[in-house]
Amino acid sequence: MKSNSMKEAFGVLAPVSRTGNSGTNETDGFFRQARRRPAAVWGIRQGAATTHGGKRRCFMFRYFWFVTPVLVATLLAGLGMSSAMAGSDGAKLYGRHCAACHGANGDGGIGIPLSLPSFQAGASDDYLSKTIRLGRPGRVMPAFSKLDESEIKAIVRHVRSWNKGASATYSGQHVKGDPVHGKKLFAQYCAACHGADGEGGKGTGVTYSRPRDLPIMAPALHNPGFLAAAPDAMIKTTLMNGREGTPMMSFLKQGLKEEDIDDIVSYVREFEKQPLSGSARVLKVENPVIVRDSPYDLETTVENAKRAVSNNNFFYGRVQTLEYGLTAPADENPKQVIVYFCNISLLNQALAIDPRVGMFLPCRITILETNGKVQVMSVNPNVLSRLFNNSELNRLCDEMTKSYTTIVEEATL
Repeated sequence: MKSNSMKEAFGVLAPVSRTGNSGTNETDGFFRQARRRPAAVWGIRQGAATTHGGKRRCFMFRYFWFVTPVLVATLLAGLGMSSAMAGSDGAKLYGRHCAACHGANGDGGIGIPLSLPSFQAGASDDYLSKTIRLGRPGRVMPAFSKLDESEIKAIVRHVRSWNKGASATYSGQHVKGDPVHGKKLFAQYCAACHGADGEGGKGTGVTYSRPRDLPIMAPALHNPGFLAAAPDAMIKTTLMNGREGTPMMSFLKQGLKEEDIDDIVSYVREFEKQPLSGSARVLKVENPVIVRDSPYDLETTVENAKRAVSNNNFFYGRVQTLEYGLTAPADENPKQVIVYFCNISLLNQALAIDPRVGMFLPCRITILETNGKVQVMSVNPNVLSRLFNNSELNRLCDEMTKSYTTIVEEATL
């Protein structure tokens, strides 16, 4: 079976990973382990679309780029694509890395609205730079560690082009307050939006996965990325002034005194001394794919897989060749097939958490026969938690990984 990298497997859908001018690979760490894995793992034929009857035919390519262009763009942004072509042009860099989530004009979407006047007034350039560099672990916003300082500054300058007033600057001094009292105030005034432990609001920010009366999701305060980027003075200023255009109200207008706000800030800073919040944890994935050898021929293995799907509370969808839609029907290889299946309840739960999961639906396993040897394989669903930097997917991804593993093993017993 011909080996291929995961980035080439994705290449049918979109240029997820390419090599920049420096020759270094821009993919995340775990992708390196997948370079030896075949594109078939993802249910995608290796290589570009083939030519048939004078026309380029690629069903998967057409589906993903025309049915889910925003989802694809969002995924690309999350992977931190190479910016070599964009140079230090802030608008191009922003369009490549940020616009899919934050909107072309900073109006927001999955990400917060960066052009919001109250955000522009309250966020310092240093805060923006550190946020780009560090991201928010487990909270969708990726860390763009491959961008150099000049590129980050260019993006910040572009974001500032929407600012109609002066941007803030803050000292690095810690606010002195009583964190014990601050904890009580946090529970009363902050926890409803930011979570009891500061883990942040639920959902990715798009309307399908958040309450429709919320224009943005409350950020995670108990997050190493936020705590490293936001100085005490910025947190205090936000609490005192609120953020017009969002649910964040001025705590002074709610009757709190400045000393009370200092106490809340001190409590939030205490998060740095506490164990990592669950919302900041992303599943570690040692093996991005699940592969098992089958002792049976292809036809028997396919039938076993169908039964295994049903036995594990999924409904069987269909079987089609790996090359379906990519070449003429007569040229399709009948020894390379995909088994599609689904669980509607799990599907709805996953989409409600993060609609980008739709890029990998319906569920599928790939069965190949090469030189008389049959293998059953699938992507490890735990990959999605890290791929999308979304800790809310952890539970479902872990559950799905167990189901996929069971199905693959039952098909090959």
